[in-house]
Amino acid sequence: MSRVGKYPVPVPSGVDISIADQLLTAKGKQGSLSLPLTADISVTFADGHIAVQPANDTKRARVMWGTTRALVSNIVKGVSEGFTVALEINGVGYRAAVNGKILNLQLGYSHDIDFPIPDDVKIVCEKPTAISVSGADKQRVGAVAAKIRSYRGPEPYKGKGVKYATETIRRKEGKKK
Repeated sequence: MSRVGKYPVPVPSGVDISIADQLLTAKGKQGSLSLPLTADISVTFADGHIAVQPANDTKRARVMWGTTRALVSNIVKGVSEGFTVALEINGVGYRAAVNGKILNLQLGYSHDIDFPIPDDVKIVCEKPTAISVSGADKQRVGAVAAKIRSYRGPEPYKGKGVKYATETIRRKEGKKK
């Protein structure tokens, strides 16, 4: 039995939910997102709550119950509040800047890295060493942040590179004389 799936998802005011033809669509101030639903799950919207239940007693229905509830919750939160991932850049001469729809990264290579900003994601550089990636789709925001981090991941000796703001880098001791 799913422990996550049995709790209904509260829908805040200002979010419109529509369920039709195995497709859940949510519209809010951050935009519009949709989720295709499987036939093993039944989703109902009533009294400002979205309830997710398994349609039958198969193993796949039980597996998809909690997963679907989590995806629905992420969509509702995304269109109402949005998601944000903060990145930090550490290293001498390492910096970032946003120029229109391009994120320019200087990460110690012989060339600058120009990262095109996708339309559904917003990237802001508060400081040259801090990047904020935000948007309505949690998966998309995380994927863009992971792509930026992959250009120069943090190394364990000096901690140089791009890291998540919440991440802690396990430091190694350098070689001994």
